[in-house]
Amino acid sequence: MKIIADLHTHTISCGHGYSSLEEMAEGARQNGIQILGTTDHGPNMPGAAGLKYFEELWRIPEYIAGVRILKGVECNICGLDGSLDVPDRVLQNLDLVLVGFHPRCGYLGKNVEENTRSLIGAISHPLVDLIVHPGNPMFPIDEKLVVAAALEYDVILEVNNSSFRGSRKGSWDNCTAIASECQHQGVLMAMDSDAHISFDVGRLDLSQKLIETVGMDAEQIINTSEEKVMEFVQRKRLYKAEYSYK
Repeated sequence: MKIIADLHTHTISCGHGYSSLEEMAEGARQNGIQILGTTDHGPNMPGAAGLKYFEELWRIPEYIAGVRILKGVECNICGLDGSLDVPDRVLQNLDLVLVGFHPRCGYLGKNVEENTRSLIGAISHPLVDLIVHPGNPMFPIDEKLVVAAALEYDVILEVNNSSFRGSRKGSWDNCTAIASECQHQGVLMAMDSDAHISFDVGRLDLSQKLIETVGMDAEQIINTSEEKVMEFVQRKRLYKAEYSYK
């Protein structure tokens, strides 16, 4: 399965990345990635950039090193209602709004019920595009309810390659269950590297293995074609343009 887009990556601006955006784009080019999502962590992550950084992403060119750049953020869920650490006025102007649970970022849920309720709250937000590493065993969820919400609100669920390399040990079984449920309910998934250094952009070996094990068709993986990625981004941009925030 050929992947042409990596929608979840980080630069030195996230506080624990090791490459500049220009280096990440060059890494994408060398690894056959045509579309790169630059999605540094929201401000609740220790060491992350402030809101001004995300407000100014419009300054980044559309292409770097021949690679199309989608400008975004990886928001932290910080409330039991699914509230995020980046305000709507900023999210509305981004190409990609990624959302996920992270430790030490303000979220205090303690069980499957609270995690599921919070994640569905985030999924239902009109400006949210993609849920990152939903199989993280630190934050167990009800897979069927989360996948059903993703289908209802046109949100993508991710298979995160970095999770299987050690950043979220024990993710494999949870991610397999989520992918199987996505296959059953017809929910789009993305295979992303979560790269924090240029050499890892497009590194999806373990995600590919999981998807092959589940038997999911390439049509259900959004980043197998430029057309699918850009159609989704443009469709969600219509939601964002019509959304009125307080």
